[in-house]
Amino acid sequence: MTDQPGRWLPAHVAAIATDAVPHGPIITAADARPLLPGTDLWDMWPLQHRDGTTASVCGGRLWFVLSAPIIGGPNERHFLARIRLMLERGGVWSDLGLALPADFGPGNREWSGSAIVDDDGTVRLFFTAAGNQSETGGYHQRLVMTHGTLDASGDLPRIVGWSAPTECFAADGKQYRIVDQRDGAIGTIKAFRDPGYFLDPANGQSYLLFTGSLAASQSKFDGCIGIARSRDEALTAWDLLPPLVSADGLNNELERPHIIYRDGHYYLFWSTQNSVFAPDGPAGPTGLYAMVAPAVTGPYTPINGTGLVLANPPSEPYQAFSWHVQDDLSVTSFVDSWGMGGRMAADDSEARAHFGGTPAPVLRIALDGATSLVLANVAAA
Repeated sequence: MTDQPGRWLPAHVAAIATDAVPHGPIITAADARPLLPGTDLWDMWPLQHRDGTTASVCGGRLWFVLSAPIIGGPNERHFLARIRLMLERGGVWSDLGLALPADFGPGNREWSGSAIVDDDGTVRLFFTAAGNQSETGGYHQRLVMTHGTLDASGDLPRIVGWSAPTECFAADGKQYRIVDQRDGAIGTIKAFRDPGYFLDPANGQSYLLFTGSLAASQSKFDGCIGIARSRDEALTAWDLLPPLVSADGLNNELERPHIIYRDGHYYLFWSTQNSVFAPDGPAGPTGLYAMVAPAVTGPYTPINGTGLVLANPPSEPYQAFSWHVQDDLSVTSFVDSWGMGGRMAADDSEARAHFGGTPAPVLRIALDGATSLVLANVAAA
């Protein structure tokens, strides 16, 4: 493994052609219709097999989705976030309720992660436990895992018997910043979150990716993508490894990292916002970015020479976020601030009126070596 992370540099971002940004179509009011009235939905990930293929459950796909009751402006959802289970069959969604019991784990809310199922029906859910049970709010972040059993015997599935969540591994304070802050602001907080499972087809080794912050950085913009290697089949013991990608001095948050293996290439994807680039350097659009490598541990270089895979349309730069690439190269996200014509909301009321909080139309990309292409919308499976 290389000890030097792939560097995402200002020169890469500066090379993004503003007149040729790859993007999907404009999101409309029809696209922003809520799935669950009174509930915000955002980051989502499917139940997958260890090899990254999406599991078929009760004739559809089982999704884990961050959710929160609609209270105040859209940013309030981050302080109320709970993971829901939802089944999608032929474009029809069924709400299966909250995935985990109340007061489950060390945090006071649940942030993004990933989930896998084995042939015996054992489901392992990795997620971010945010805050502390003894308080409200806070930005303490832990990567935790719990396992349960998938029951798909009826028309709608359920997962039963969740085990007590255990911390996968902790930040070391040397490579990765320890994130235990009580106070902070959205977009500026440090990261140790978003665990994403990956099985290396080359040798059957399991890894966990995560969004991190560089401990030794001198910049406020110290985002990185970290990785740990499993020591056991049950995924209960991990070795923390050096970062795969560094955006030191460029960007604060490389969110929801995940790897797709294709034709001998390892594509490492993440999402980021225009607002979390360093103000004294080039800022890329809010979008899906990636690097590519010949091995899971690198070395990684930016796809398309810039890292950009797809962005929001220039006329609606905030319409979607939190892209996730599936094994068939379909790309999910959620409807964020739509119909604003490039404006920022003046207050919480306007932000709420233009916040989708629902799955966005699915896109599809193509990959060819170190290049990518946005194809089109795709119909729901």
